[in-house]
Amino acid sequence: MQLPVHLISDSTGETVRTLARAALAQFKNVDVVERTYPFVTQPDHVEPLLERVSEAPGVVFFTLVRPDVRQALMNGLQQRRLPFVDVLGPALHTLGGHINQPVSGQPGVQHVLDRAYFARIDAIHFTLAHDDGQGQDSLAQADIVLVGVSRTSKTPTSMYMANRGYRVANVPLLPNMPLPPALETLTGPVVLGLTIQPDRLMDIRRHRLRELGVGVENEYVDPEAIRDEVRTIERLIRTKGWPLLDVTRRSIEETAVALIDMAHKRGLKPRLGPEEA
Repeated sequence: MQLPVHLISDSTGETVRTLARAALAQFKNVDVVERTYPFVTQPDHVEPLLERVSEAPGVVFFTLVRPDVRQALMNGLQQRRLPFVDVLGPALHTLGGHINQPVSGQPGVQHVLDRAYFARIDAIHFTLAHDDGQGQDSLAQADIVLVGVSRTSKTPTSMYMANRGYRVANVPLLPNMPLPPALETLTGPVVLGLTIQPDRLMDIRRHRLRELGVGVENEYVDPEAIRDEVRTIERLIRTKGWPLLDVTRRSIEETAVALIDMAHKRGLKPRLGPEEA
């Protein structure tokens, strides 16, 4: 089934696109054809837009904050009997009633987007420079430091968190090796530990060695050695009083969200507001 989907926004269209795709992902065997109409900010923009939508009738999603523009679009869609989803309207109505404030009606809120953009860029640069134990001399400038055994997805998890505006460093821990000196004296950042079930870690490491064309019969993938390694590093993390998260059955996204929540409970302030994250 082919489904035309029209995405209408008074800004760049990123918000309406993300929300529409999240909803559409719940339906199988649908060939979605997206058409995006950004910067619809005036009532006189509506009629030409409706003519274009009518050329390929489908479902319309829109994020419009100006009441007059939103109402003009809804009237036109209803007259043409086209199904639509007003993504922001109900939320604005509920929030305005609850906090007893009128909606500003300002599309884009560009200064907020700029601040969020630069916060992300700064966090990404920092996180790249502090991947896999790098940048030990500036570890204290991190928001979050991830520690744990190798192959617990510290790098992709760090990058996901950086895209949320957090400066993240990750430091691998090795059995029978002392902690890096920078970790021993760290007081500012929130340190969080990652662990994984030994059997799952063994599977991941075997797969990695096969990809590299290396034999899989060595201590790196020895079951008993892996169990000892995981136990030793978990014990070290607990001794330091750092929270520990098991990532065995978690996706990167689930791990990152759980870690951010843990960091907030340890006193870290959110880096981006809800409209920016």
